[in-house]
Amino acid sequence: MSRYFLQLSFHGKKFHGWQIQENAHSVQAEINRALQTLLGNETLTTGCGRTDTGVHALKFYLHFDTEKLIPDETDFIYHLNSLLPFEIAIQNIFKVADDAHARFDAASRTYRYFIHRKKNPFLNDTSYYFPFDVDIKLMNEASEILKAHSDFSCFSKSRTQVKTNICTITNAHWIEREEQLIFEITADRFLRNMVRAIVGTLLEVGERHITQEDFTAIIENKKRSGAGVSVPGHGLFLANVTYTYLS
Repeated sequence: MSRYFLQLSFHGKKFHGWQIQENAHSVQAEINRALQTLLGNETLTTGCGRTDTGVHALKFYLHFDTEKLIPDETDFIYHLNSLLPFEIAIQNIFKVADDAHARFDAASRTYRYFIHRKKNPFLNDTSYYFPFDVDIKLMNEASEILKAHSDFSCFSKSRTQVKTNICTITNAHWIEREEQLIFEITADRFLRNMVRAIVGTLLEVGERHITQEDFTAIIENKKRSGAGVSVPGHGLFLANVTYTYLS
């Protein structure tokens, strides 16, 4: 039995997230089905994390085990892609140690959230239309506050099954690119709904509805009700996942 990692990307519009759910269309179900067809037996996958409905991934990793030899990795990727819908693309395959784990071994994850401020029909599926003036400088100053904290209960979906709401954020900043704003954030782990709630709250800072002191107090109070609304999922991308043993 050998273990492999797959690197892939997907457009999340047609899916209810990565993870298999009863009576819902998921990326994981499509890949499990394609691997079973290609390898000839039931093949289960484990992803590097879960994504919400409509969220996209530029770089996502999963692992699977198989007794079949994969001598030609380029050929394997080609045939696997031919079995998958256009919204999912396999980019690479890596043979890894038997105990390598796509989720637990991830050293960091990076998300990007895209906002466009000028109406554009070609961005509707991959960016959030937000035509209001915001102060980018204030939003970046508030983003720095995130790195000084570790308990992000205020940005987490309630009643989740995680053991801790502690995360280490190493990067959080906004960049302006023509009519788009892009928020990038990197951490060792993320809570459910965390990035979308952070973005929604930072937009309130940018609109001067709340101050940076308010933003700090929201984090320290640890109550979801104190933070801003969650922005829509279609503007969110999982941009990168790093592992110590993958270049």
